[in-house]
Amino acid sequence: MILKYLLAYVYFYGLFTKTSIPAALKKHISMEVKMIKLNKEALKDKIHACWIGKNIGGTIGTPYEGRRELLDVKGFSTPGGAPLPNDDLDLQLIWLLAMEEHGPYQLNAQILGEYWISYITPHWNEYGIGKCNMKAGLLPPVSGEYQNHWKHSNGAWIRSEIWACMAPASPDVAIRYALQDACVDHGMAEGTYAEFFTAALESAAFVITDIRKLIDIGLSKIPSDCRVARSVNIVLDAYDKGLDWVTARNLLVEDSTDLGWFQAPANIGFTVLGLLYGEGDFKKSVIYAVNCGDDTDCTGATVGAVLGIMKGMKGIPEDWRSHIGDGIVTISLDNSCWAVAKTCTELTERTFDMVPLVLKANKANVMLHDGDDVVSDEDINKMYSTDIAQKLYSTPGYSYSFDFIYAGARVEFDGEPVIEPSGSINVKVRFFNKMNDAKHLNIQLHLPEGWTASGWRRDVYLRHQEPASALWSATITANEHVEAVNRVIIEASVMGRPSVCLIPITILG
Repeated sequence: MILKYLLAYVYFYGLFTKTSIPAALKKHISMEVKMIKLNKEALKDKIHACWIGKNIGGTIGTPYEGRRELLDVKGFSTPGGAPLPNDDLDLQLIWLLAMEEHGPYQLNAQILGEYWISYITPHWNEYGIGKCNMKAGLLPPVSGEYQNHWKHSNGAWIRSEIWACMAPASPDVAIRYALQDACVDHGMAEGTYAEFFTAALESAAFVITDIRKLIDIGLSKIPSDCRVARSVNIVLDAYDKGLDWVTARNLLVEDSTDLGWFQAPANIGFTVLGLLYGEGDFKKSVIYAVNCGDDTDCTGATVGAVLGIMKGMKGIPEDWRSHIGDGIVTISLDNSCWAVAKTCTELTERTFDMVPLVLKANKANVMLHDGDDVVSDEDINKMYSTDIAQKLYSTPGYSYSFDFIYAGARVEFDGEPVIEPSGSINVKVRFFNKMNDAKHLNIQLHLPEGWTASGWRRDVYLRHQEPASALWSATITANEHVEAVNRVIIEASVMGRPSVCLIPITILG
């Protein structure tokens, strides 16, 4: 705050005295002026409306989940007084807890995976496959990639609001965390692209109320040729041609026949359909999405959350809000997890408390203040940038990362991490320099008894300038004895530094 007023003083002093302002100060002044500024109370109101909208849409849609025909839902079919439980919200309570306990600098897929195993109870579909793979020693995103025929499904994008709410008006920050989340049980597949789309759209919705612009920002964060993008574009094309919502819905169903039910592309399409054809009306939008069928709790809940972010609590219909109240009812959490939020109000307060930390940790161009929202056209245009998204969604599915303070590493497999007796597998490790001094990494390999490795080197040189990375590789060969789970350890150290990194390479037999 002191810097802010000092810069302002120097700036206006220069105007009146015609004294030139040093370039460094000009830069600071420019940064201060160009920051997106969000009103604290308005932001908190929108976060609260996000969670209420999520609960409303999920409660309306849950009784019809999995029905694939065109529906004729007109509102709630459950008694008033409480929402229905929904895993869409449950997992986000755990993700918030993980963020509170580990902070925005450290939170990653490995941490979320451990919280998943500890606190998330369902074993269905991708949830179960991801947990099964992690219990075998496979780290994310390999845990979401290996033998996972549900990796294109809906489990990730339905839990994206927590990242958007902690990174408002910062789509590229939201998708960084969305990747760490989605890859645990979806690898690098359509389910992960879907969470990129919703997280970016929802983050931008804190400052943009044009639904078409929000959809375009979401599209800018995913591969243009992926199935999620294809489904979204089918809806956009139908809407632009003036086709009715039922026709648009049927086009989506037909296009997704090869994927089957409960898959992200079609259900993202149903969500976009609700937002577009509902034209900003909360009730119409949620009902359109639910009446498309399939994963109705997810589509209705996401539409409700998006509109909650866009409009705040004043945009939530009072009769629907009073029908569900403020409570949160869980269904997917272990009973030992008592530290999660119990109401939407508590969830709002705890989410809001993390916002400044997340923005600061990610150097986001957003600040909170007591005045009006301030956002420029230039700020909006930057939200369409594809640079960060392309780097994120280009992460190999059969890979995982490790951090050892002064450097980082990403283990990469050419394919499935599986080896046969007397067979071989190629392993690559991409090392990244995280500090501004060059260094020699000393590499040691610890192999199962009787196993061998070839083609690897003991010294890896990391430059302190771009490209500050180096690729190491080895061919690992088993003997005739292979366990169900086999572990190779790469030991990386640097002379003169106390920290040693032990990188496990888990290979299934």
